[in-house]
Amino acid sequence: MAKLLTTRVWILIIALFLALLAINPAPWASGIEVRSVREGSEIGQTGISAGEIILSINRQPIKTLSDYQKAINQLDLKEVTVDFQTDQGIIKHTFLGNPGFVTVNLTVVDVQGNASLKKDMLIQSVNGKAVTTDEEIQTFTKELVKKETLVIQTNKGEYAALVTHAPDITVRAAQKTNINKGLELQGGSRVIIRPVADNSTTIDDRQLQDMIAVLSNRLNVYGLADLKMRPASDLEGNKFIVIEIAGATREEVRELIGQQGKFEAKIGNDIVFRGGEGDIPFVCRNDGSCSGIRPPCQQLAEEQWACTFEFVITLSEASAKRHAEITRNLPINTSEVGSRYLSQPLDLHLDDQLVDSLQIGADLQGRETTQIAISGPGYGATEQAAYDAALKQMNKLQTVLITGSLPVKIEIEKLDTISPVLGKEFIKNSFIVGAIAIIAVTLVIYLRYRKLQITIPIMITTLSEVVLTLGTAALLQWSMDLASIAGIIAAVGTGVNDQIVITDEVLKGEAMLGWKERVKRAFFIIMAAYATTVAAMIPLWGAGAGLVRGFAVTTIIGVTVGVFITRPAYASMIGRILNK
Repeated sequence: MAKLLTTRVWILIIALFLALLAINPAPWASGIEVRSVREGSEIGQTGISAGEIILSINRQPIKTLSDYQKAINQLDLKEVTVDFQTDQGIIKHTFLGNPGFVTVNLTVVDVQGNASLKKDMLIQSVNGKAVTTDEEIQTFTKELVKKETLVIQTNKGEYAALVTHAPDITVRAAQKTNINKGLELQGGSRVIIRPVADNSTTIDDRQLQDMIAVLSNRLNVYGLADLKMRPASDLEGNKFIVIEIAGATREEVRELIGQQGKFEAKIGNDIVFRGGEGDIPFVCRNDGSCSGIRPPCQQLAEEQWACTFEFVITLSEASAKRHAEITRNLPINTSEVGSRYLSQPLDLHLDDQLVDSLQIGADLQGRETTQIAISGPGYGATEQAAYDAALKQMNKLQTVLITGSLPVKIEIEKLDTISPVLGKEFIKNSFIVGAIAIIAVTLVIYLRYRKLQITIPIMITTLSEVVLTLGTAALLQWSMDLASIAGIIAAVGTGVNDQIVITDEVLKGEAMLGWKERVKRAFFIIMAAYATTVAAMIPLWGAGAGLVRGFAVTTIIGVTVGVFITRPAYASMIGRILNK
């Protein structure tokens, strides 16, 4: 046994140990893992950190993502509507969590949202309670804020907080290894989009990177953080962007990615502002004080409801000046109830389609206003359906306003969706196919040589190549998809072939050559085959917009670790076994 543990064999043993560390197998892992926590948030201040496993929420056991979502949905968190008696009448102020305004000597000096509550208003009472100090306003308002106790038990401790909205954390199923699973193995959507420039001009790398930046921001803002995005090209030089989103449906992907997202606000034919940080430095989002569904929803007919969303944006100084110049000379109209509006509305266009028209109050004529409330409708057969439709439309508009539009138009070339259930089946089938392949190879090798002292080392070497390939992929954070699994099988096949070449050379027993010389001759053949295999894989890097790149990468990894680590170790073992 000691004679078998040569330097080459020890190198293999050390490499296997490092590969296992990189893979970090934990088949016993279960539950929900915290992926990220927003610093400064209500739950973030408790000290909970990424990597912890959530065991329960408010004493309710958490084992799956469905359990987690159900527990969060059970938190009774609702918007609060407060009646403020001011010197300009009763103002209804709706918010979730943060009231969103500041007073000095009972006078409003800063408002983050609600267009009804404005600067310079003097607050006299809160829900009928008279106030005489700013502290009383804050105290009475905070007493009305709906708070829920949230207790999260993890594998590292218990964290409790009073929350006014869903916790600012992202979660995922606890990972059993460090191997990243590709789309086919975890479920989700993959979309290949092609930039389309005007006048058939060529899309350069800078434009492609700009598109990736905008799309990444758009998807992250929408809450889809578990995504992979990369540029790609085919053998003809056409450029693409490949996006993989875990858990997203086909409809969500089409809605978020399938359009350029060009937002324009116009008065007549004049553009006041466009979406993006240049014209809009701030968009209120996830803050009930300046963003939400305006109550109440209205029933238009027996099976038709309408809800209205509203959120506040802040315009740049340049946009505010354009608004003042465009509205300065517009006539003022008076409605039947005495409301005074400018003769032309503010029309909101998304991808050249009119989304909504907002009346402009007469008090904004010629003013360089930097705060505007954006609103729009959502319709449905039930009140809940209308509410959901309005919320979805609001999220879409907010996302486009925050991230801006893409530099060029895009077309969806290919869109695939795989369910998580099917992904689990792929994993199970991959293990079954791999086991069958190893058993079949073992039988063939045994029938070929009829010696267990040859068959066993070949199988040990084969399994070692699989472990080393997976460990390298985990270290490189390469996602394993079906193409990657096929690449591992191909690499294992070349490995078995090389081991047969080595074995046959050792068994020849030519009198003029020792077994070491015969192994050297075998490795000359192996190195030539290795170079040919790597050369054949290189064109696959860009073939089909990179969809078969996983096959090329894992094949190259597999044959490389085989040629430089496992096959030298096998040659050393088999030479000593057969030449005792």
